[in-house]
Amino acid sequence: MQKYILIISFLCFISCTQTKKNNIPDYNFVIPFEKSEGTKTSTYEETIAFYQHLAQTFDAIDIKDIGITDSGLPLHIVTLNPDQEFDFDQIRANKRIILINNGIHPGESDGIDATMMLFRDIVQKKIKVPTQTTLVTIPIYNIGGALNRNSSTRTNQNGPAAYGFRGNSRNYDLNRDFIKNDTKNAQTFAKIFHLVKPDVFIDNHVSNGADYQYTLTHLLTQHNKLGGKLGKYLNSELRPQLETSLQNKDWDITPYVNVWGTTPDEGWSQFIDTPRYSTGYTTLWNTLGLMVETHMLKPYKKRVTGTYELLKSMIDVVEKDGTKIRTLRNNAFASQAASETYPIQWKIDTTRVSKFKFKGFEGNIIDSKITGAKRLKYNQNAPFVKEVNYQNYCISSKAITVPKAYVIPKGWWNIITMLKQNDIEFSLLKNDSTITVETYKIEEYKTRNAPFEGHYLHYDVTLSKKNDKITFKKGDIIVPTDQEGFRYLIEVLEPEAVDSFFNWNFFDTILQQKEGFSPYVWEDKALELLNKNTELKSKFEQKKKDTAFANNWYAQLGWIHKQSDHYEKAHLRYPVFRILK
Repeated sequence: MQKYILIISFLCFISCTQTKKNNIPDYNFVIPFEKSEGTKTSTYEETIAFYQHLAQTFDAIDIKDIGITDSGLPLHIVTLNPDQEFDFDQIRANKRIILINNGIHPGESDGIDATMMLFRDIVQKKIKVPTQTTLVTIPIYNIGGALNRNSSTRTNQNGPAAYGFRGNSRNYDLNRDFIKNDTKNAQTFAKIFHLVKPDVFIDNHVSNGADYQYTLTHLLTQHNKLGGKLGKYLNSELRPQLETSLQNKDWDITPYVNVWGTTPDEGWSQFIDTPRYSTGYTTLWNTLGLMVETHMLKPYKKRVTGTYELLKSMIDVVEKDGTKIRTLRNNAFASQAASETYPIQWKIDTTRVSKFKFKGFEGNIIDSKITGAKRLKYNQNAPFVKEVNYQNYCISSKAITVPKAYVIPKGWWNIITMLKQNDIEFSLLKNDSTITVETYKIEEYKTRNAPFEGHYLHYDVTLSKKNDKITFKKGDIIVPTDQEGFRYLIEVLEPEAVDSFFNWNFFDTILQQKEGFSPYVWEDKALELLNKNTELKSKFEQKKKDTAFANNWYAQLGWIHKQSDHYEKAHLRYPVFRILK
């Protein structure tokens, strides 16, 4: 009998520890959040040490540093795969992948703690182990901000006791940098994203803007902008499943309350995540994007616990629908090549609304005791449930004709570098070549008066277009649009797109005229030109009917100069050229 007991005990030991490595000292995986009963968050050092010990202890966990950040410290990814396979090409062949990003704003630390507990609880088998889904997390994306720890900068937030700062080591808001790649953080994120190629991307945040009863809100990629059957699935299947799963666990969730300076009673419109934002960027590769926004005024313990439950619910959805999600993504990639047009600007469709019961608090406008002006004050003792209108449908307000390819002169190496960072395929011209292309000229644009994330953004761009034969040089690049980076290419290379490289100032040198004229020299040459060209002279006389123009002698000489061969072709000519289909 004793022999059988020993055998049974041995088998139990093997079964219970099959995912745990041998000869690893015991490590206490209780995190500061739990030790403090929900009042503290882990430091950067504690977070990385936790995952390193988790990887040392459990075969299902792998931790790698991928690239450097502005802080000088590396960005890590932690992978949880019970199959113990950590080659992403092999993983994608058999499983779906969720990428969880934490600490992009380190003061919004809920996801940092929730994901640590989630990974631990899965490998310790305290909760269901996913069989069809591999989890990957960036433990803390904004390392510089996490190291800038304080207890005061999150003015509106209810805990934790200490936390990181929103800006990174160079004071960039990283959730505005996914397209422009000004930071090493964003450059390394691109490397991670194209290594992992996730099916679903989750970015954990804490919201502000209004008060209401919910702890959890979700900000999914705008479904019309995502488009096609993939967008329909996101809106009509994934979102309801996620909401229902959480409600069944007594965790109500609402769409992100996009309200500022007023109350949500009358409803609101969905936030449109352009590619500068994490979920706007990731969905350029048909990845389903979700930004979790917990509510700042709820206790920290409740916010972290809610984030934990939301992550579990999303895993359940992907476990169930993983094959469908992958098929829809593959079909979206396959259909891109046939696209004749592509929408580059969007607006809210005011003719369509979604209605739902919203759990809010009464808000009143009262006199400020400080300024004497009117101010908004919520009354948490006056909860309500009201039907609201949620405008979550969008329509295109501007579209472009999709070219067969773009041509970029090799001198624009900064643009080419960013294309490389985003796995864009292109070829080099082997010889000098004359190609018929469509060219853009920047006719008008506006520029913001205040700096925004290191840039003075352009907007309201107006173009003129013409076909021309241009001789390109050996080594210039040809970028076909028929590739997985289709959406990315159009969003960054079309000047009128909201987050184009033009609007982010990468082409500002073309806006400045490099060669001019001395009036005392050009006056005689201009007269000679007008006398030789009667058509030009007629246009000039017609233009002088404009009083302002007629009273500005320098503008008149400048206009004639721009009609002559002396005017430089590079001024205002957009240096990315389109080969039409």
